[in-house]
Amino acid sequence: MLSQQTKNLLHLSLIQGIGFKTVQFLIKIFGSAEKVLNATPQELEKIDELSNTARESLIHKKLGCSLERELELIQEYECQIITYYDAAYPSLLKEIDTPPLLLYVRGELKPEDGLSIAIVGSREAKDYGRRVSYQLAHQLVNSGLTVISGFAKGIDTCAHRGALEAGGRTIAVMGNGLSLIYPASNRELVEKVIESGALVSEFPMGMKPRSENFPRRNRIISGLTLGTVVVEASNRSGALITARLATEQGREVFAVPGEIFSELSTGTHRLIDNGAKLISTVDDLLEALPQHTIRQINASKPVSERQIKVDFTQSSEDTKTELIPINKTIEKTPTQTAHMVPPQDLTDDETTVFNAIEIPSSHIDNIIRTTQLPISKVSSVLLMLELKGAIQQLPGKLFSKTI
Repeated sequence: MLSQQTKNLLHLSLIQGIGFKTVQFLIKIFGSAEKVLNATPQELEKIDELSNTARESLIHKKLGCSLERELELIQEYECQIITYYDAAYPSLLKEIDTPPLLLYVRGELKPEDGLSIAIVGSREAKDYGRRVSYQLAHQLVNSGLTVISGFAKGIDTCAHRGALEAGGRTIAVMGNGLSLIYPASNRELVEKVIESGALVSEFPMGMKPRSENFPRRNRIISGLTLGTVVVEASNRSGALITARLATEQGREVFAVPGEIFSELSTGTHRLIDNGAKLISTVDDLLEALPQHTIRQINASKPVSERQIKVDFTQSSEDTKTELIPINKTIEKTPTQTAHMVPPQDLTDDETTVFNAIEIPSSHIDNIIRTTQLPISKVSSVLLMLELKGAIQQLPGKLFSKTI
C-alpha cells in the first residue's frame, strides 16, 4: 500500500514538463508534494523561476498518463515505489546530478546493493564478449558484489545470467515501464531477476521502450554502482554513454580489451586510451577500488570465503568456464573423449543438447534432429552451454564439446 506522500509524489512525476529539480524546488517553497499539487494559480504566478509551460501543466494537471490507471498497474504488478525522500532510496544514486524522483521496483533493493558493479556493452555481442560478461558477472557476485545492467540483448543479458547462475544478486534497469517486458526474448529471465534482485525503472508502468529512454536510464545504471565495466562496444554504442556518465558521476570506468580487428572493440579501446582502467581479471577490477570499499566488500562476506582470482582467458577451477577463441579447435585424445560426461550444473535441456553433440563435432541441424527440440530452444541452450564453457562453436554452425 502506497503512502499518501508517495501517491502525491507519483502524481507530480506524471505531470508533463515537470522534472526532478522543479519538483525539489517547489517542495522547498511549499513544504510538501501535497501543497504543491494544491497550489492555486495565483500562488504559482508568484514563482518567477517557473516557466510558463511548467506553470500551465501544474495548474491544469496535464498528466502523461492516468494516475488511477498507474495505481492499478502498480498494484497488479506488485511494484514498490521508492521516492527520493525515502530512507530506502539508494544512497549512491542520490549523489548524482539528476537522480530520478522515484523508482518503480519489482523485486527488492537491499542495502548491500550499494556494493555493485555495472556491466554494459553491445547488443550484438560476439561469443567473446558474451563469455566475458557472463564469467565476469559470475565472479563478481562470488566476490560479494551485486551486478547491475540494462536487460538488453547481448552483453547485458549475459551479465544478468552470469550473476543469477552464480546464485548472486542482479538488478536490471529498464528503459520502459515495468508492466512491459523488453526485449521479449528475455521473458524467462524476468521472474529470476525479481527473485534474486530487482527490475527497476523511473518510467511510468505502461511506458513503451522509446529510443530516447535508454540514454536517460543509463545514468541510473552508472549511478547505482561503484563503477562500470564496458565489454565489447563500437564507437556508436550506448555503452559509451554509460561510461561517460559514470565518469561525470565520479565513478570508476573499466574496459575489457577486445579483438583488435573487431568493430566491437573500437569503443572499449578508445575508453582505455582515454583513461579507463584496462581489466583482464576480476582482481584487476577489485584492486582499482578504494581501500574503504574493499574493506566493505570483505566485511560483507563470510570469513571462510576466499578471494577468487579469475583470468578471462584462462580456466577457473571454481567455474570451469574457459574462454576459448572462436577460431580455435581443440584436439581431443580418445582418453579425453571417453570421459565427456555432462557438467553437473546443467539443466535437463542443456544435458540433452550436450549429449546430442558427437565427437569431434555436430552441426546444429543434427543436434535439432537428435533432440527433437524446437530450433529456438536448441539455439538458446547452445548459447548457455557456450557461456558455461561446456561447448564451443566452430565455423559452419558446428559445435564441439570442450569438457
